[in-house]
Amino acid sequence: MKYVTLGRTDLSVSALCLGSMTWGSQNTIEDAHEQINTSLAAGINFVDTAEMYPVNPVKAETVGRTERIIGQWFERVGQRANIILATKHSGEGLKHVRDGAPITPESIPQAIEGSLRRLNTDYIDLYQFHWPNRGSYMFRQNWSYDPSGQKPDEVRQNMADCMGALQDEIKRGTIRHFGLSNESAWGMSEWLKAADATGGPRPVSLQNEYSLMCRLYDTDLGELSCNEDITCLPFSPLAAGLLTGKYQGGAIPKGSRMDLNGDLGGRKSANGFAAVDTYLKIAKKFDLDAPQMALAWSMQRPFKTSSIFGATTMAQLENSLKAADLVLSDEVMMALDVAGRAHPQPY
Repeated sequence: MKYVTLGRTDLSVSALCLGSMTWGSQNTIEDAHEQINTSLAAGINFVDTAEMYPVNPVKAETVGRTERIIGQWFERVGQRANIILATKHSGEGLKHVRDGAPITPESIPQAIEGSLRRLNTDYIDLYQFHWPNRGSYMFRQNWSYDPSGQKPDEVRQNMADCMGALQDEIKRGTIRHFGLSNESAWGMSEWLKAADATGGPRPVSLQNEYSLMCRLYDTDLGELSCNEDITCLPFSPLAAGLLTGKYQGGAIPKGSRMDLNGDLGGRKSANGFAAVDTYLKIAKKFDLDAPQMALAWSMQRPFKTSSIFGATTMAQLENSLKAADLVLSDEVMMALDVAGRAHPQPY
């Protein structure tokens, strides 16, 4: 297992991060605990969750269930010190959490206390804001994204106020570090300025969708990551399962994500299936397992990454873990770049 430093901290996290968003919906508590045990044995020390999980779908009656499952693992097994634990504060608009209220200095301690209670822990290693109050271009919203109605002075004031609340939590010992998710280059740079101006916690990571099929991170955010020591935490590095090839030819496996939510959150498209065909051909040409190739690519970027992967079966988990030591040759990387140009942003 390879490890990377989280931002400018002293935390060394595995280059593969165990995602948990299906625990409590597609996966039982027993499944989840087996995944944690197997991943720890393979060298993974980084687990990511969120107060709103599980998903597929998000429901009021299941919000918080994934954190509780992780908390039950700590209760059964202990080993809190062996896991770097990340969770997230939901942003504005999710009615199932705080009636869709925005992230504010008042919501932060409330949300943290809830997560700590469910997770059965005294501290969170990485506390992240799940998406900005002002909205985001993630989740296919980039095609019609219009930031012209934003009020930058209000955004900056909220950031400064939240910095104060986060710093209070760091002093209390409830959180160790702070990160963002579904954030833009402008937003991230403003958070960095807010940290400098207020003395609040400097962001250490950015969790955005990033894969062979979704390369929005490669330009402005990639530059920011390199120059500001922001570790990228790619989510959906397998493009919601598309890059495994299991949906090709019109296949919809029973119980799969596509079976549960139809269009994979807007990822299902003719262009997408054509792109997957190309990537599958590259994997076959170089005698590589396609999902392992996709994960290895996400770990082999010019900026630091810890790629978040999930699994609904142990076979999927064990296959993904084999990507930990896979290093793609220059020839493979070039072939993947050529494919990316041929199939730019296919969904």
